[in-house]
Amino acid sequence: MLGLRFPRPKRSPLELLRSTLFSCSLVLFSQFALALVPWLFPFISFLAMLPIAALIIVVAILLGRFLRRRLGVSASAPALVLFNVLFMWGVYVTIIRKAIPSLLDAVLNAVCALLLYGLYRILSGDLGTVSYSSSTLESGQNEFVTLNVQCEQSSPTLPRVRYCKSCKASIKGFDNHCPAFGNCIGNKNHRLLIVLLAGFLIAESSYTMSSTKFLTKTADAQRIESILANSLVISTMLFCILQVLWQVLFLIWHTYCICFNIKSEQWVNLMQINWKRCPEFQHMLEPQPGSPLEGDQVGHSI
Repeated sequence: MLGLRFPRPKRSPLELLRSTLFSCSLVLFSQFALALVPWLFPFISFLAMLPIAALIIVVAILLGRFLRRRLGVSASAPALVLFNVLFMWGVYVTIIRKAIPSLLDAVLNAVCALLLYGLYRILSGDLGTVSYSSSTLESGQNEFVTLNVQCEQSSPTLPRVRYCKSCKASIKGFDNHCPAFGNCIGNKNHRLLIVLLAGFLIAESSYTMSSTKFLTKTADAQRIESILANSLVISTMLFCILQVLWQVLFLIWHTYCICFNIKSEQWVNLMQINWKRCPEFQHMLEPQPGSPLEGDQVGHSI
């Protein structure tokens, strides 16, 4: 059997621990830095706080890259997603929950729990990895696999197989390599990605609604502990709104690709190759010499 899956380089437990601790520290730094915005600028409007919060997030990302070069340790993208969800949920449970109606409380807790389960599934589940025997590789039929050496082979049974250098595997129905989850999106987990995007939107929107109710009820409290709690609630709400802004666009983009039966990678490649020739991505891309889509079709089912 000649397989097309190559082992990803394994990291030692110490490296994993360092990466996890660094990710946790980066999340805590960015979240508590965001809490300084309503603490230092209570006199400005909420909308005016949004660009300041966005700037702080950008600074945190740049700081993480700087420390990566200096210390030789990098943050784990899935860990960053996980710790941000846990932080939002923790702020809700410890500060906001007591002022929230039971129905909204049940919805937010259920969505957060399902998000954690969904993250586990998309990180540990089957990507749609395939392997070929030597006879399959020599069959010479009408489907190909793009390897890291840019060679093409064929398969009659597997739709649109792509080789991912990051995952060291060939993925059936390859859509894209998702940096946020550090994993490929293929036939086996594409629907899960859409469900997770919807789950993030529901969780963050529910948190924003809960925060608004909490802040309305505690508007007259002037104790120091209330001010600190309110600042943390507002900063987390700023983070959630900024997340919702790009996640809505991302979900619309994926919905567009699904409606026109096109993969994310194909959408990007078509944009790069010839936007004018395929404005609606409804036609077959004509083969171009040296094109990364040569011999491929636009339409494949998910």
